[in-house]
Amino acid sequence: MLCLGNLWEECCDCVGMCNPKNYSDSPATSKSTVEELHRPIPSLFRALTEGDAPVNMMVVSFPVAEELSHHENLVSFLESLDTQPQNVSVPGNSIHASYDTQENMCTVVYFDDCVSIRQCKVYCESMGGSKYRWFHNACCQCIGPECVDYGSKAVKCMNCLF
Repeated sequence: MLCLGNLWEECCDCVGMCNPKNYSDSPATSKSTVEELHRPIPSLFRALTEGDAPVNMMVVSFPVAEELSHHENLVSFLESLDTQPQNVSVPGNSIHASYDTQENMCTVVYFDDCVSIRQCKVYCESMGGSKYRWFHNACCQCIGPECVDYGSKAVKCMNCLF
């Protein structure tokens, strides 16, 4: 709010700090950007997320089956569209073939503080993450190697929940 100063009225909705002017829009916390990282280091990510959580971070693990349920909802939604989905590329049920969804756990890390999308990518690369999800309220989630899709859609950054 202090950074926007006299532009608060005009710009607060652009950064998710007030109600959007167009009320049909969804809140910033429900929107996110995801990207795969090119050089993950699974052993480093596991070492950093096992045991006590590092300072200023929250480690969350959940079954891969829970993550896949979101993916399957997306696939069934896209398949139900009346428009021709020629430009849409989403893997089908073959994703289950190489994973035992009963045993594998997806581990993600949330940073407590808000960060830029560039910082999010750099932090996740330095942790050895395989992907990241940057929520449009500036909450960053690093996604571990066991995750099949893009982690959790829940925003859990302690100091970045607006």
